[in-house]
Amino acid sequence: MIFDLNPCYLLLSTCYLIMENTYTFFYKIRPHEANFLDKATPQVLLNYLQDAAFGHAHELGVSVFHLFEKGLTWVLSRYHVSIDGYPSVGEEVQIRTWIPSLQKNFFLREFEIVGENGDVLVRASSSWILVDLKTKKPVAEDGSFGEFPVVPRRAVDDEFGPLPALEEHDQEERFCVRIGDLDLNRHVNHVVYIQWALESVPKQVLKNCRPSDIEVAYRGEAKKGEIVLARTKALDGENRFLHQLVRESDGRELTRLRTEWI
Repeated sequence: MIFDLNPCYLLLSTCYLIMENTYTFFYKIRPHEANFLDKATPQVLLNYLQDAAFGHAHELGVSVFHLFEKGLTWVLSRYHVSIDGYPSVGEEVQIRTWIPSLQKNFFLREFEIVGENGDVLVRASSSWILVDLKTKKPVAEDGSFGEFPVVPRRAVDDEFGPLPALEEHDQEERFCVRIGDLDLNRHVNHVVYIQWALESVPKQVLKNCRPSDIEVAYRGEAKKGEIVLARTKALDGENRFLHQLVRESDGRELTRLRTEWI
């Protein structure tokens, strides 16, 4: 598998910079990225974070394109996103990402989205694993990556303990995996899983509220043509939910989530 690694591929925004071991790019919210309230959607913000992760990994020489040449890829294992505010159409935001520490069997990556007034709108922490493309199993980094520059600070203080299993559900939505749902690994993109879970909450919540906290544990993959069931259970307290995504054909659990809405 051969890819063109021309730096022009990374022109995801007006400009980007690397300062004090933090990768930052600047982006203006476009009309098609907003909802009927003139605010960027959760999916758009999550896609920005994904773009930042890709751009930084490319600068470090460890993007998925680099890893494909070694028979490896990145797979997102855990995600915790805290959203304090949603930027409006035309607002320029800064998307920042950095590596807080070096691990052997998994890799932490932190994110922030900063609004025009300097307020941090989004904070996120993620955990990634290296996977062998042939065996589909995790592998340990052998030291060939060298030493990554780190910033010893977490955006979200989360040790990524286990999320609870969903024993029963109040609602269920059914989704068919389309080709546009797939990522470079040719399985459902991690943002799509979150989008499906968010769409499975009660209609009055979708209409009147927005996600303020999203925790995700990825446990399996789905491919084109498969049917995924998004199940949701309301928790004690206002607008808090547990979610589970399962493959319809065999009941395989793909993702666990916990969300809060304001």
